[in-house]
Amino acid sequence: MGCNMATKLEAVADTAKSAGKGGAKGGRKSGGKAAGKAAGKSAGKAAGTPTAEQAERRKKRMDRMAAANKVTVTFQTEVRRYLAARARDEGMDMGHFLQKLAESHVLETAPAGDPLAAQIGARRGVIDHVIKLAQAMDQEGAFDADFILRVMQRAHANPAFAGMYTAAVTEAGKPKLTSRAGVALNQQLGRLIKRAVGAKSKRDAEGKILRAQVKDEVITSYTLLEKSDA
Repeated sequence: MGCNMATKLEAVADTAKSAGKGGAKGGRKSGGKAAGKAAGKSAGKAAGTPTAEQAERRKKRMDRMAAANKVTVTFQTEVRRYLAARARDEGMDMGHFLQKLAESHVLETAPAGDPLAAQIGARRGVIDHVIKLAQAMDQEGAFDADFILRVMQRAHANPAFAGMYTAAVTEAGKPKLTSRAGVALNQQLGRLIKRAVGAKSKRDAEGKILRAQVKDEVITSYTLLEKSDA
């Protein structure tokens, strides 16, 4: 057989980057520092914002979680080539295709009513719906630079889709995790919309990818798109 080749799989992981370190300076070194830290902690708790120490601990925790979600697998060359071909056939990159294989195993083996399986099933429904909608809208001639936003707006206008999306990202009793899951799914949907219609990221004269920021919409930011033949 041919040589082995390592393929790195990165599961969707949330990495939160927090601001650096800060401290309070007092007139006296010992008393001033102690008072500054105490005041900072009290103010942080009262205002609901984390102190620098809390932010640093949270960053380290999130970094550990992100590292734990990265898995390296070594495939036999022929196996890798076979999987890569199947991924291309389905219009996916290797990482997404292998993640889908792993999720299929969960769906096939999880007991009835398993919440993780239900969430995976809802996320798949969201992804499949958005890809088909993007392709249909493109055929209608609806493609423009704001295509990602347009697709997401029309998708969420469908109550059935909105309910499925909520089920895909909701972590019961954990609003912060729910918010991060929504961000991660929206980013994935943006990439899939772009790929589904053969578009590419729009860039400025210096080659920088252009992004839009919006308020009071189903998404808060997205990449502007264009097509090669545009």
